[in-house]
Amino acid sequence: MGFGSISSLALFGAILTSGHPMLSAQTIEPPCRFALQYTQEQVLNDTSTFINDLLYWEGKFHQNNVSYNNANGMSYDGTNIDWTTGERTVKHPFSAASKESLQVMLYTHAVAGSPEAARFLSPKNPSAAPEIATSIMKTKLETYLRFNETYPGFGGFLPWFVSDAQDLSPTWDWVNRVPGLDNGELLWAVYGFIQSLENTENKSYQQLASDWQIWMDYTKTTAAKIFYKGNGKVCAVTDIKNQSLPVNDAKQTYTCEGTGTLNDPYEGELFTFWLQLFAGLSEDDKSALSEVKKPQLMSVDYHMGKLGPITVQKGYWFSSHETWKVMEMPYYDIDIIRRVYQNAERVRTCNSVSTKVPGMFASVNNSTDPETGDVIGYISNAGIPSISNQTVQELDVITPYSVFPTILFNKSVGLAWWRNMAIAKKMQNMYGSTESTRVDGTLISALVTWDSKITTVIAILGGVTDFVRQKMKADNIYDEFINTAQDAYSSVFNNLKGENIDFCLPEETVNDSILTDFTLCN
Repeated sequence: MGFGSISSLALFGAILTSGHPMLSAQTIEPPCRFALQYTQEQVLNDTSTFINDLLYWEGKFHQNNVSYNNANGMSYDGTNIDWTTGERTVKHPFSAASKESLQVMLYTHAVAGSPEAARFLSPKNPSAAPEIATSIMKTKLETYLRFNETYPGFGGFLPWFVSDAQDLSPTWDWVNRVPGLDNGELLWAVYGFIQSLENTENKSYQQLASDWQIWMDYTKTTAAKIFYKGNGKVCAVTDIKNQSLPVNDAKQTYTCEGTGTLNDPYEGELFTFWLQLFAGLSEDDKSALSEVKKPQLMSVDYHMGKLGPITVQKGYWFSSHETWKVMEMPYYDIDIIRRVYQNAERVRTCNSVSTKVPGMFASVNNSTDPETGDVIGYISNAGIPSISNQTVQELDVITPYSVFPTILFNKSVGLAWWRNMAIAKKMQNMYGSTESTRVDGTLISALVTWDSKITTVIAILGGVTDFVRQKMKADNIYDEFINTAQDAYSSVFNNLKGENIDFCLPEETVNDSILTDFTLCN
């Protein structure tokens, strides 16, 4: 595949020095196992070339029947890949609003003219990227609207859904149920996408912005009815009496499922901010939302051997996944939050060095059984126990997407960690990076998904906070967001320790003597 053991950068240089006409590096296909062609020092010294190769191969994931359904514009969770060849096998015909959010954030940058997003979406014809994105988003909106006509009880929100037919339907276990967290991720992604469209002079794009705005505005009218139960209580999952009845039907009811509430200061906060800023709550209810979250926002100092103390926000598991919110809302406009989260990446990188782990942790799919091809399960509890609420964790599986919060602060260090995991056997395939690997190199998860791949891509693109900030200011809600978040964090964090400590670079590697690479990516 590609040019064997010659990196795209080296080949490009050879073309120039041999007297051939100058060719753009964009036109050269990097080898599938490009990570092996870079040393850690090369990544640190020149992230642009490494990113160019990474985006090219991660973009192979963006295919019909691999990551999305071209007929209805909807995401699939991902697809299994063959243990030996790496070729796609069984796609996951289901998805959720969280995966939708990553797809929408990607298209936001394509519409804005990002050359990096174009490299991902259309490397052979970068100028086509905005039209690819808007065409899919037009189809997606039509699918959303049909879903809401069929299942008006969801009030415009999405359950986990089956997307391999033209029309969506809830998965068997999400009939008459809807989650708050995933929908919060989707709402702010669409919010940024609309701003990206509005920034263009293309009238058809601006019309698409208006059409998406209508859908988004509808969720503002239904959010509190479906998810808010007063006194700051937000349902983590809401049970719907009848998903086929309209929201305001006299027979329709919404109740919180069990005792689960959305009271976290992690990615779940995206939805509670939507309620606060758009759902028409009273000032007392807005204050109650903040009060309910207060006990969960805690300061803790990390210590490991001679390293520390480093002050961070206490994690639930301290999984990278918990940092999702900073890709979407402009939290880093607030100095204390930016500093606290930068400390988190000091800890995330240095903890792995201290514990001699060749990668970092995030909630991710577990390994594949090579005999059956089935993924063993999902690991939620993966992070750093000593600075978490939940201390019982599985720490034998690492995943490339764990680097996305690091990339938001330091691309070179984050990509050095990404490379360190990607060079492990079977950790690159025909669709880019592989889901996860065991620390000891005995197994990998033969799977490609939005969560474990495109979070990294979105971080490389810088998240969508610039677009969200612009629209928040136009909607006159920016100051309220800033003041609320500032008050919350400044009341907890006032003496940060460890800000002088550098990010750490990987020192260990995954054992490469057990597995063999995918034959199609060799």
